[in-house]
Amino acid sequence: MSKQSFAELGVSSAVVNALAARGFEEPFAVQRLVIGDVLAGRDVLAKSPTGSGKTLAFGIPIADLTAAEARRPAALILAPTRELATQIVEEITAVAHARALKVAAVYGGVGLPKQARDAARAHIVVATPGRLEDLLSRRAFTLDAVRILVLDEADRMLDMGFRPAVDRIVAQCPKQRQTLFFSATLDGETGRIAKVYTRDAARHEHTDPRHVESMDVEHRFVAVEHDRRVDALVEELAAERDLALVFVRTKRGADKLVKRLHTLGVSAVAMHGDKSQRQREQALAHFQAGTVDTLVATDVAARGIDVARISHVINFDPPEDSDGYVHRVGRTGRAGRPGVGITFVGAAQRREVSALAGTLGIDHGLGGAAAGAHRPAAATRPSHHQRGARHGSTRSYGHRKGGR
Repeated sequence: MSKQSFAELGVSSAVVNALAARGFEEPFAVQRLVIGDVLAGRDVLAKSPTGSGKTLAFGIPIADLTAAEARRPAALILAPTRELATQIVEEITAVAHARALKVAAVYGGVGLPKQARDAARAHIVVATPGRLEDLLSRRAFTLDAVRILVLDEADRMLDMGFRPAVDRIVAQCPKQRQTLFFSATLDGETGRIAKVYTRDAARHEHTDPRHVESMDVEHRFVAVEHDRRVDALVEELAAERDLALVFVRTKRGADKLVKRLHTLGVSAVAMHGDKSQRQREQALAHFQAGTVDTLVATDVAARGIDVARISHVINFDPPEDSDGYVHRVGRTGRAGRPGVGITFVGAAQRREVSALAGTLGIDHGLGGAAAGAHRPAAATRPSHHQRGARHGSTRSYGHRKGGR
């Protein structure tokens, strides 16, 4: 795909200048895919990895399609969590202001009256479903004027049980609207719901394997069976590091692992969909502040986390696919800081993880490794983070960007 400029995509000079002031000179791939269709008035279904620039992919055209004199709110962006809603507001405010548009956030945990006033006056409302329904039930404003509806991280909203609330909110928006549906997956139930919410939508899937190469991340794969993983994790957490984000497959697994770590003297907190909004916010606040330097999370709970001090991402349970790997490991190696991504691999998972790493172009060294071997293998390129296995039941393999 040829690299078009923002102006060539049809973006207004006011927004182009606002982007340039923030250092954005040319669009990311997902923005090149999506912006033209949105400006043309089409509904869009988009699948894109984390850190790919999807927020501006919908934020830029919303700013250009919304007039300052439009009835308000003219655009509604639904997000699953307060953290993500806040990040979206921060990301799109500059381009909105370039078009004399107001942006407001709607989420729980803050006072209702001011939030209601701000939202009623805003051209663009970024909201979590629960608090939005609360304000709508109080008649703080209506959605009668909404012309653009965005569902961001739609799969996560569904996983968190927001489908009924989202259905009710969508029903209050005009039928004659433009709908943009962004999700980590467009398969299964999520894909079926996407078709219900949209009409004749343009579908875009941006799963660029080179995205992982843009990270300043050292990738390591450690062959270790499940009954030895807690010990292996404790050793990894004892290494020189800043904050560590540990991924597990299930909510129950997150809670169990945190309890086990506590018994071994490791301070950690869990974050998953069964936690209340307040509990998730408290866990993230302690993690960001460094009061607790280990956060154990499921994939769903960790979406939207953007903490610059995360030095290590550890896949206690391997991700299901390459998109999941990019999403998880993309939490480190940010803001100009290097990061380390470690994946624990059992014998039964070796083939799948090898294929995943191969798809992303990451050297993994798992082909002939026997998880549970008693002799550690040397990493591809040792560094002070990459010292090979420390346990008799693990083997470690590593690759750092540029190391091939």
